[in-house]
Amino acid sequence: MKKRIIIAIAALCGCVTMLTGCNYDLVDTNYTYDKAVISLNGKTIVVDIDKWTDYEGEQLQVITKDGTVILTSSFNCVLLKTDSDEDIVGALSE
Repeated sequence: MKKRIIIAIAALCGCVTMLTGCNYDLVDTNYTYDKAVISLNGKTIVVDIDKWTDYEGEQLQVITKDGTVILTSSFNCVLLKTDSDEDIVGALSE
């Protein structure tokens, strides 16, 4: 019985070690973003986020600091946590 418990613990530790070694977060807890880069009708806009919500499928609802509500596809939107606007330029050029 003890041998099976030890093997199970060793296998679990091995799986955790393999997952963390390949740039994979076991628990993704970053849900705080302050900027959104949104493509609308061929134009790209950058807005300050007050709140955002994701819906089933690929829809995102972004509420800006001035109260504007934007409903868009996640394919057309990038959410960013930035320290400055220069970070946005770097993210867009990659």
